[in-house]
Amino acid sequence: QVELVESGGALVQPGESLRLSCAASRLFFTIETMAWYRQLPGKQREFVALMDTLGFTNYTESVQGRFTISGDNRKPAVYLQMNKLEPEDTAVYYCNIFGWLTELGGPMNYWGKGTLVSVSS
Repeated sequence: QVELVESGGALVQPGESLRLSCAASRLFFTIETMAWYRQLPGKQREFVALMDTLGFTNYTESVQGRFTISGDNRKPAVYLQMNKLEPEDTAVYYCNIFGWLTELGGPMNYWGKGTLVSVSS
């Protein structure tokens, strides 16, 4: 199995920046995508950003132009640079890797336990 561990969450003021990191405890045989999701208080987990191994990225509309996802398949690790943070960004942020741990079986979703980002003045 594999463990994904997020870090970088903090309490910040509106307009400030944070960089979230997510590290996996072992290498993957193949990674299809790496992504970030978040869960706002009282709401379901929602998609934030995704990247594939070709460098294609996709963002939810509310973070476009403010957040940037990046990653390194060789570690593997995935990052989320968050700029111009808003109170509405307050949430627990989860990293996600979709891929094969070994050459057997099929791809699966792997999740971290989350890191809390609070944006408040």
